[in-house]
Amino acid sequence: MEIFTYGFMQRAFLAVTMVGLLCSTLSFFVVLNKLSFMGAGISHAILGGIAIGVLTGINPLYSGGIFAVFIALLIGYMSKYGKIQEDTLIGIFFSSGMALGITLISFKEGFFPELFSFLFGNVLAVSWDDLRFLAVVMAVVFLFVVVFFKELLTISFDEELAKANGLPATALYLGLLVALALTIIVSVKVVGVVLSSALLVIPAAAGFRFSKNYRFMLLFSILIGLFSGFSGLTLSYLYNIPSGAAIVLFAAAVFFISYLNLVLSKLRRNRGKELQL
Repeated sequence: MEIFTYGFMQRAFLAVTMVGLLCSTLSFFVVLNKLSFMGAGISHAILGGIAIGVLTGINPLYSGGIFAVFIALLIGYMSKYGKIQEDTLIGIFFSSGMALGITLISFKEGFFPELFSFLFGNVLAVSWDDLRFLAVVMAVVFLFVVVFFKELLTISFDEELAKANGLPATALYLGLLVALALTIIVSVKVVGVVLSSALLVIPAAAGFRFSKNYRFMLLFSILIGLFSGFSGLTLSYLYNIPSGAAIVLFAAAVFFISYLNLVLSKLRRNRGKELQL
């Protein structure tokens, strides 16, 4: 309990809790819609928006958030109406966003420790202002998910059926991309640009192995996200290792355990069939 006597650790655990809930919930839709590459593309492209904030003195979370939403909408719109493959667009914005960030940073002399923390995460440096911004984003994203949960689930399984039933499939898809972009920008404070996309894939991918329907998949995804966050942060405190990397490694370990459990279950079933024969 010594951990909770420090103010920075209290803020860190609050941030990990909110980011864990947010990322693991969005992870459910990322896995169902095969948007893992989209998450990786946006998370790296927002380096351009973060660099704009560093150069202009604007909070990089705000400038990066606006930039992330713009990139997400542009990719979604161009893939739907521009007749360009989504993975092609992601590859273009992935590289051009990072190139923009590197170019802008080169214009200003000096060392920027806050930029390093955005790249690799520094949850111990989370401020109360960061937590308030995170809470606002979390409320907006959860409101969108709760209100349109059934509709988002429909377009995740069968977009053509959703359109046939009169659902605004394209608008819902773009809304999901905006929610994804906002989730990424708040998660970079915890695990960084490099690792943020991992939290949008691993929890639901592991939850899928443990569950038999989408309800349990979502539940397991949330539990895995929270467990990974708490365990990784505690490990980083005890052994002085990067918190973002520790969180992702815990999530990856859970995924491999879930996969191993699936393999062993299949072997047991095959063994049982052989014995029956």
